Amino acid sequence: MMKRIIWSVSITALFVLIISNCSGKSLKSNVLPTSQQEEWAKAEIGVIIHLDMNIFAPDTYHSGQKETLPPLSIFHPSKLNTDQWIAAAKSAGAKYAVLVAKHGTGFSLWPTKANDYTISQTPWKNGKGDVVSDFIKSCKKYGLRPGIYYSVNYNTLYEAGNNNMSDSSRKGYNEIVLKQLTELWTHYGKLFEIWFDGGILPSSKGGVSDQITSLIKKYQPQAILFQGPPSCKNLIRWVGNEKGNAPYPMWCRSDTTTSSNGILEIKGLNGNPDGDIWCPAESDFPSRSKSAWEGGWFWRANREQDVIPVSTLIQRYYTTVGRNTNMLIGMAIDTSGQFPEKETAIFNEFGKEIKKQFSKSIAATKGSGNELVLKLGRHPVKINTISIMEDIAKGENIRKYSIEAWINNKWESVCEGISVGHKRIKNFHTVQTDKLRLKILQTDQTPIIKSFAAYDIEEH
Repeated sequence: MMKRIIWSVSITALFVLIISNCSGKSLKSNVLPTSQQEEWAKAEIGVIIHLDMNIFAPDTYHSGQKETLPPLSIFHPSKLNTDQWIAAAKSAGAKYAVLVAKHGTGFSLWPTKANDYTISQTPWKNGKGDVVSDFIKSCKKYGLRPGIYYSVNYNTLYEAGNNNMSDSSRKGYNEIVLKQLTELWTHYGKLFEIWFDGGILPSSKGGVSDQITSLIKKYQPQAILFQGPPSCKNLIRWVGNEKGNAPYPMWCRSDTTTSSNGILEIKGLNGNPDGDIWCPAESDFPSRSKSAWEGGWFWRANREQDVIPVSTLIQRYYTTVGRNTNMLIGMAIDTSGQFPEKETAIFNEFGKEIKKQFSKSIAATKGSGNELVLKLGRHPVKINTISIMEDIAKGENIRKYSIEAWINNKWESVCEGISVGHKRIKNFHTVQTDKLRLKILQTDQTPIIKSFAAYDIEEH
């Protein structure tokens, strides 16, 4: 799926990283999330939905080769139902959904006026269909917040994505990009998240980053921007892999945003507790294994063995949401226009299991300061999991912590950690105790604990 470049302060193989700052240098105590970033963090789980022309011609289409683009006549999904997609996403606990409106082929899932390689030129609904519109309506129906993915830098139809485009071809392509983004950002209402796969080629290098920045500020100023223009607000970044395994520690603050193609795994995208911008991370991964066709992001027949089981999704919840990132699960739509039955059932089971594990804690408390005691009851109970949440509206202040249990009339350490941010979930060997103690061992400012909760999670 993902076509990205990465920005940082050093040059590594195939990637150049550039320092970026949303609003200039800030005092570290003043680096705080926007209200939109707070709401995004609270959402915790989202989905990203893939449907493109490549699935109708998996053996003949080759990315980047215009002559292999599938004919529009073969796009005719007989059972396409965006309600079915979003209902499945909701059952998994998703609070938002991102639709891939245009991926690498250049085919658009809405009736764009920019070119003819679009859904309005297909047999589906006699050319009167609009998947983006249907998706937005389904999100509203099921209470999910909608987002849109658009690949700015890569488009097989225009042979964009290499460094060989002439100046005139690049100029023409840039005009197409701006026209299509304007359509997406003005025809379908307010968007919760905008996804820039591969980021945006800077204007200084022939791209349209400056113009896109202006369009965002004019039409979608409240949207969360995955790998968006560094001069904008509401930025979020990538975690460095598509495996649902966020690095730890994981900080909401950073000195950089990312713009990576996702093809290669990148180490060290932990962020920086003293970073100049608030730019939290989103952990994207497909519901099929990365070794599957097209990295698992797109559907292909007879590959049910590639589907990730419930146990893996649960484990990835702990290594994404439990490590202070949002969890973004890929949904591959099949040629009939449905999210397959096997994945649908797994999503439902996953959602039920996470709700079972975390809908009710044994005990929970909140407070401020460097020490917080959580009383679990009059008698010792089994505990093997804790969840800590900072009030990120007041900043990300915890730098190191430990958890102790009262056992045999003394405090015994059961686990420790570094970053917390919006949420940190930590498992440890089961202990029996009647109280736990959270000790903040290192902090920037007085930590504000929104929640400190204990659980006994049944092992599977």
